[in-house]
Amino acid sequence: MNDRFGLGWRPELAAGILSNLNRIDVVEVIADDYFDAPKSKRRALKTLAIQVPVALHGVSLGLASSISVEATRLEQTARLVEEIQPEFWSEHLAFVRGGGIEIGHLAAPPRTATTIDGAARNLAAARKIIGVLPLVENIATLIDPQGSTLSEADWTRDILAAANCALLLDLHNLYANSVNFGFDPYDFTDRMPQEKIHAIHLAGGRWIKAKTTDERRLLDDHLQDVPEAVYALLEYIGTKMAHPLTVILERDGRYPPIGILLNQLDRARDALRRGRAKRLSEAA
Repeated sequence: MNDRFGLGWRPELAAGILSNLNRIDVVEVIADDYFDAPKSKRRALKTLAIQVPVALHGVSLGLASSISVEATRLEQTARLVEEIQPEFWSEHLAFVRGGGIEIGHLAAPPRTATTIDGAARNLAAARKIIGVLPLVENIATLIDPQGSTLSEADWTRDILAAANCALLLDLHNLYANSVNFGFDPYDFTDRMPQEKIHAIHLAGGRWIKAKTTDERRLLDDHLQDVPEAVYALLEYIGTKMAHPLTVILERDGRYPPIGILLNQLDRARDALRRGRAKRLSEAA
């Protein structure tokens, strides 16, 4: 089984990643960082893609919205995909603008038939301009979107079907939403079409307290180590799937020594391997 494990590319981690390519199968690069980058930065990315397989990860398209994605952003993505030839590219099931205003973060839209239709139209536009569909990623949210008529699992599954696209399953986002809103993350994974789960994100977060109540929420901040619950979810994924997966560890600050991140990647390898072994033993 040729599962691949890698890290999100960040300038603070660059030296450590390049010094340990024997332990890293793939790196994930934020596409938006290169849209208006100088030629030297884009040349450096092309050089990186020669050294190690690269996946591109978008953060600003706003696919899951009744608002059409701006053609300019799709064209920027298309040029970068053509230039880098990534292993795959991905984007979030989120909205990022409304009324001409950029809100500055990934927000969860109401989970309705309207946003499913909007996501399908936006993904069709992406395929037309870029030539290939992205993997779409489930996002974390601290606020259950008002006006929703569907569960997150049903909404996500329906988008995958409507757009005929595949899923980048972020296990920490899933875990955070499950504890914040009281649903079973294992049931969520079971309700996804297994053949459409192509990649996995791992990350960590921290608990925050509401200002006016004693209620706590798990914030997906990418500043912490991967929690045990996320490794357990990854092992469970391994019991369900026979096809190869790409697993990316994300870290966006409070960077530890590279050895700690590599050890977390090794733990992820072990977790997925255990799950794969359980599936085979149960099938025997």
